[in-house]
Formats: sequence, C-alpha cells, structure tokens
Amino acid sequence: MGPRQKLLEAAAAASTPLAAAHLHAHLLRSGLLHSSHHLTAHVLESYTPRLARDLFDEIPCPTPRLANALLRAHLRAWQWRAAILLGPRLRVRPDGFTFPLLLRACAMLPSLAHGRAVHAVAVRSCAASEDAFVAAAVVQMYARCGDMVGALNAHSALEKPDVVLLTSVVTGYEQNGLAMEAMEFFAKNVVAQGVVPTPVTLVSVISAAAQLEDARNGQALHAYLVRNNLGYNLALVNALLGFYVKVGDIQAARRLFEGISDRDVVTWSSMIKGCVQSGDAREALRVYREMVQVGIQPNSVTLVSVLQACAIAGDVEEGRSIHHKSVDMGCELEVGVATALVDMYMKCSCHEEAMRLFHRMPKKDVVAWAAVISGLTQNGLPDESIQVFKWMLLDDHAPDAVTMVKVLTACSESGVARQAICLHGYLVRSGFDNKVFVAAALLDLYSKCGNLDSAISVFESTTEKDVVLWSSMIAGYGAHGLGQEAVALYQRMIASSVKPNSVTFLSVLSACSHSGLVQEGRQIFDTMTQVYGVMPNLEHQTAMVDLFGRAGELQEAIRFIHEMDGRAAAHTWCALLAACREQNSTEMGEAVAHNLLKLDPDHIGYYNLLTNIYAFDEKWESVKETRDMVRGRGLHKVPGYSAVEVNNVVHRFTAGERSHQDQEIISTLLCDLSRKLRGEDCSFQVETGLAFEDSALY
Repeated sequence: MGPRQKLLEAAAAASTPLAAAHLHAHLLRSGLLHSSHHLTAHVLESYTPRLARDLFDEIPCPTPRLANALLRAHLRAWQWRAAILLGPRLRVRPDGFTFPLLLRACAMLPSLAHGRAVHAVAVRSCAASEDAFVAAAVVQMYARCGDMVGALNAHSALEKPDVVLLTSVVTGYEQNGLAMEAMEFFAKNVVAQGVVPTPVTLVSVISAAAQLEDARNGQALHAYLVRNNLGYNLALVNALLGFYVKVGDIQAARRLFEGISDRDVVTWSSMIKGCVQSGDAREALRVYREMVQVGIQPNSVTLVSVLQACAIAGDVEEGRSIHHKSVDMGCELEVGVATALVDMYMKCSCHEEAMRLFHRMPKKDVVAWAAVISGLTQNGLPDESIQVFKWMLLDDHAPDAVTMVKVLTACSESGVARQAICLHGYLVRSGFDNKVFVAAALLDLYSKCGNLDSAISVFESTTEKDVVLWSSMIAGYGAHGLGQEAVALYQRMIASSVKPNSVTFLSVLSACSHSGLVQEGRQIFDTMTQVYGVMPNLEHQTAMVDLFGRAGELQEAIRFIHEMDGRAAAHTWCALLAACREQNSTEMGEAVAHNLLKLDPDHIGYYNLLTNIYAFDEKWESVKETRDMVRGRGLHKVPGYSAVEVNNVVHRFTAGERSHQDQEIISTLLCDLSRKLRGEDCSFQVETGLAFEDSALY
C-alpha cells in the first residue's frame, strides 16, 4: 500500500506539467504506466498537448478514459482544431464523455460542419438520444454555432429532456439574441411542465428579459428568487442587478445593491455602470471609490465604466488616475480600455493626450476610430477629424454607419460643400445611404453647407422617415430663413402620424423665430405640452424669448422669462439682450445685461453686445467702462476666420490679417467671380474648412 499511496498523492497534486512529470516517473519505475489508466489519465490531462500526444501514442491499448484525458489536454490549451482532428485517431470507441469533449471543441472553434459530423456519430451510437449529457453538449454546439434550428431538433430527439438540456436551449436562444424565443421556450417547456429551474437557467432567462427590456417579467423573476430563497446565489443576483441597470430602473438597482452583503467585482461594476447610464457621474465615481476602499480590485470592465463617468463629469484628474491604474493592471492598451481613455481625454478637452494614446494602440477597432473622429470635432478640429477618417480608410478599416454619422458631423462643422458631395458619393457606394440616421446627418450637412436643394432631395428620397429626419429637415428650412416651409413640413409630419419630440419642437420654434412667425410659434409651443406631453426645457424657452425679441415684443419676452420662476439660463438672457440691441432699447438692455453678467461674468460676447448697444446710443463713457471691465477680467475675443478655396488650394484669413498673397488671391477671386457671373465655370469656393477630392477617400 505504501508505493500505491505515494502514487495517489502524486496524482492528486498533478495539476502542472512538472507535477505530472513526477507522477509519470513514479508510474514508469513501478511498471504501472500501462495498467493504472486512472493514474496515467492524470498525467495526460496535465501535460502539454505535444507531450500528452507522445505519451498516448506509446500506450498499446488505450481506453476511452485515456483518450478523453488527451482531448482535455488539448482543450485546456485552447487547441480546438487539433482536438477535433484527433477524433478519428483515438483508437477507441467514443463514450459518453468523448462526444461532449469533441462537441465543445467544435463549438469553441466554431465549426458547424465538424459539429454535425460528431453529432452523426453520436446518433449512430445512440448516445445523442439516450444520454442527456451528450444531448446537452449537442444542443450547446449548435447554439454556439448559431444554428438554433439544429439545437431544437437535437433537444427533441431526447424523449424526456432534463433541466440541463432545457437550460442549454434557453441559453442558446439568449446568446443568439433571440430573447423572445428564450422567454417563450422557458414558459412552455420549463414553467408549464413543472420543471424546477436551476440558477443557470434563471440567469439566462433574466438576461433574456434584460435584452427585451421587459420590466414586468424581470420583476416577476425577482419575486421568484425571493419566494424560493435564491437571493444567496451571487450569480443570480448579479444577473438581476444587470437587468435593472439595462431597463434603466436605477432606484431598484440601488435597493438590490444595498441588500447584497457579499459583493464581487461584477456587482460593483454593474452598479457603477447603472449610475453612468442614468447620468449620475459623481455617484458612479463615489461607488468606485467605495469599491476600492473595501478591497475589491477593479477589472477592465469596471475601468471602462469609471472612465465614462469621468468623461461625463469632465473630471480629467480622476481620469488620469484611472489611466495610471490601467497601466499598473496591464490593460491600458486593451481596445476597450484604450478607447474609453481616448474618449475621456477628448471630452475633457485634452485632445493631444488622446491622440498620443490613440497612436500607441496596437489594435484599433471601428469604435476607437469613431471616438477620435467625434472627439476632434468636439474639440473644434473638424479638419483634423476628416484627416483621421482618411487614415482610417488607408489603414483598411471599414467604417460603420455610426462612424459615418460622426464624419458627416465633422464635415458639417467645416461647412465645405465639395466634401459633402464626396461623402455623399461614398455613402451611396458603401450602402450607407439607406440608413435613416445616416440620411439625417447627410441632410444636416447639406443644409449647413448652404445646399438646401440637395438636403430636400435626400429627405424626399428616404422612404422611411423617422422623427430625426423630419426634425433635421425642419431645422434646415429654419436655418435658411424659410419659416413658412418649416411650419408646413411640421404639419405634414403630424399628418403622417410621426410624433414630434423635444428636438422637433426646438427646430420648428427656432424656424418661427428666424422668420418672425410669432402666432405660429405660440400655437406650437402650447401644443407641445398640452397635446404631446413634451415638457419645455431651457432651449425651448430661449427659442420663445428669441421669437418675441426678434418680433419686437420685448415686454412679452420679459413676461415669459418671469414665468420661468428664476430658471432662465445665461443664453436665455443673451437672446433678450440681442433683441434689445436690434430694437435699440438701451434701458432694457442695461437691465438684461445686469442679470446676464451675474450668471456668466466671463463670457466676452455678452460684453460685446452691451458695448454695441451703448455705441448705437452714443453713450461713449459707458462703452469705455464696459471695455475696461473686459480688460480688467483679462478676457479676449477669439478671432473668427474665413477660408477661400482657389484652384484646389485653401487659404485662411483671420480678421485684420494681411499677407503677401492677399493681392494675388483677391485678383483670382475677382476674375473667377466675373466668369461665374457670365455663366462660366469658376475655380473658387468660399468655405470655413478644408475640402478634399473624392479620390482621397480611397
């Protein structure tokens, strides 16, 4: 018993190749290598695939147990294809453990063709219809390969499926995005048949309810857990917490979170994500700090959510701290974490740090490219954003529809008409033009470039118009001073049974403001709350103040602001101040400026408006006092610029700039303008950014 006891002790410790080698040596010295197969199997499982194969080939008459150990060695090393190819060379008849191992390799590869071949062998041996363990593995293989019809057929082959097999079908539906089918199968084959679900079953069902954002069934599942005292199962509770986060019920998520005593990193990460999704970035950061204080180490998923919170809060210092943490954890350059870092730096106006990190990323997916394109535009660098899009194409990364929307937004910030035409052509060739949200961005681009006819053409050619597209076209009419057309389109939208949203009302109210349609604006503002239940925000109220002010109804604008009960923001008062300037109302302008500068004393544009009001009224002493205030605060006006494209070369000018090229450019412009007036082709275009040729997209 002594030598045999030593062998068993060595076998129990054989979890590494070195420990397995010691056991192998014991077996060789004792002569038990070819007879004690249960010990030899320990060696095979713990060896590397190459060593395991060499040892297996030395055994003259292997058993299924040894063959299965050889397969496990390959699966542990993630050598799925090699495991599949071993099947015909095992020199044994497969048993009830061999089939699940081969099927798992097929599922992980994934290879539906090999999986079907293994399934066929299992059917011939009757294992697929008599062994529930094999049947569950067949279902899981088909589900992992995306063939739920095959999975359902395999499930039906077993006369009395157990809960493991039923769970495999439910999980397969859920993982393939067929959440409704998962719920229906669970109701029909588990609940209706009186089968008691396992925690694994319930996790899949809760995940399916989260996919559907089905609050009612999710709450019913929560009640089931409480009634059956399953609240101790952390995996189940985490799934339920994830469900409440997904459906946006942050209060329920918080109550559930507070009741969990044994929280793991998944629990904390879900709560942080919920706070971020609800827009409460400060609370998300507080939860993260509490998590660190109790000794739970974050993972990469946690860091992504925390970085999103930093981006929302504009807390770049906390973001840099998380960046250092990601370096210490070794996950800084993982695509998900690096993309979240780039997005955080961009939203915190640190675009140079974002670009340095972006260039260091070894792998960039389409989300990372989109984050940079969007971030540069947000930082007032649309031309650089377009340049990054060119790099993306040259790097053979195909953009998705979301990326194209961000590119169109960057182009609209530049306002270059030729870029709009180039991008439109690219959208058509790439098949993006049939996406309604892409069409809305393209329409907005044409509108901002002054090409309203093309914007209308995009709108009318889009067959399925959603509220975003309608709102964009209404805004386009308004931006071009066509208020009547904007109101008419709004009425056409109502007639087509599309419900307006907050953005729609802002677009149509702004259009009314720019065209002096006071009566129409009043009526639309009233229907916003009374008919459609949209509560006006500060932007809507500012649009109404602007509407009254432009129409000269300054007292009505003041009355409207007073009805806001002190909630008027700086830009609301600014709209009224601009109206005072237009109406030459110096006295009211002074009172408005007093309120405005209390709210935002460091905005130089407000001082410029007030100065212009005083200058028109020839109050030069007041002009001097206002300018002294500006100098005293150290405020500086950011100069605007214009760009002129002449012969495919873009020339930029800031206010008051003079250069040696001015005379030549002006001469060229005058010559081309003369040709344009005669109906000839001309070579200049006035823009606010940089144009590129269509060929540059490739």
